[in-house]
Amino acid sequence: MIAIIVPARLASSRFPQKLLHRIKGKPLVIWVAERLKSIAPEIPTYFAVDDLSLDAVLREKGFKTIMTRKDHQSGTDRLAEANESIGADIVINAQADEPLVAKEQIAALGRMIQSGANMATLATKFEKRSDFLDPNQVKVVINEKGKALYFSRSPIPYNRDDFDQFDDTWVSVSPIYRHIGLYAYSADFLKMFCSLPQSKLESIEKLEQLRAMENGYEISIETTDNVSIGIDTPEDAKVFGAYLENNS
Repeated sequence: MIAIIVPARLASSRFPQKLLHRIKGKPLVIWVAERLKSIAPEIPTYFAVDDLSLDAVLREKGFKTIMTRKDHQSGTDRLAEANESIGADIVINAQADEPLVAKEQIAALGRMIQSGANMATLATKFEKRSDFLDPNQVKVVINEKGKALYFSRSPIPYNRDDFDQFDDTWVSVSPIYRHIGLYAYSADFLKMFCSLPQSKLESIEKLEQLRAMENGYEISIETTDNVSIGIDTPEDAKVFGAYLENNS
């Protein structure tokens, strides 16, 4: 059995209660829920929530929720708690603040786990220098076998010889990738992963996938041309609102 589980935490330091923030009259979390329903109706989807207000908003629209503890260190820990009730063999972790997730992305994640990966995620090419320098946009370096070498909020790989002068053209033709925060796990690996203590690099970068890498586990990566809009700040919400206006 494969399932999509969306960890949905109400608290957010950069954007308080962002999942309930209304964009064009609709809470962000409902934009995400409706998107998942439209692109992957064949896969059961659940929202792992930590607050009754999120639970109520989702249930009112007919979406499935599972109440989870408030004290999880990461979305992956919340995911694992939810799957204790769901019992899926393959878990796809969609994000509650990514309203433009694509059908092809969901399919790619499931395919990597079905092909033997324990943990998988996605990346896309950077096109703009400003995005590459933005610490809110996570970078990933990928080896020749499609495995992650490292994730960071810093601009990696570092252009030693011409860092101050590189432009959008250099960024677009170089092997630099933005991590897309969608994951898939085998159920056994997910349970094991969440039994590990928070790692040192995970704590520094605030990137939970580093917990797996610090403990010697591989993360498979597939690149995608589908561009999403992650909502991390009120400004991002305005960008998504403008996207909706331009694509109505």
